[in-house]
Amino acid sequence: MKTLLVSVDFSAATRAVIDAAVELAAPAHAKIVLHHSYVPPVVTSEYGLSLEMLQETAQIGEKTARHQLEHLEDELTANGYDVSSVLTEGGAASQVLLQAAKHRADLIVLGSHGHTAFYDLLIGSTTHDVLAKAMCPVLIVPPAKNKAAKKAKKADKR
Repeated sequence: MKTLLVSVDFSAATRAVIDAAVELAAPAHAKIVLHHSYVPPVVTSEYGLSLEMLQETAQIGEKTARHQLEHLEDELTANGYDVSSVLTEGGAASQVLLQAAKHRADLIVLGSHGHTAFYDLLIGSTTHDVLAKAMCPVLIVPPAKNKAAKKAKKADKR
């Protein structure tokens, strides 16, 4: 394994995704490519934000995402990992697949938020779309809180 594409969304799941990627990358001395995709705000009515406010909001969102991505990259680099990062604009699933192909990823690592099937039906699921179309293996990391809750349940049963 040479390259891991690690998709992060800066939610509570991000730390678990990073930890899983590091566990896999370390023994293989694999390169980690951190990826985040954002979708700029869309005006759906003429009573929406003014064009200037919309552009400012989009710029703030992009700047914040870039800063968070750079912070993660710096953290991993400081710990001795070969890391790069890429910030893209567009739908998360399509951008994950595009970046996996571009970087010739041997593995895609992304988080699952544990939404219900009904939520995924209404909103869609990045994880589902990536799984359905990926040309390499995909590791789905469950939310950290679910892991902790399962460990606690196991400990209580003993």
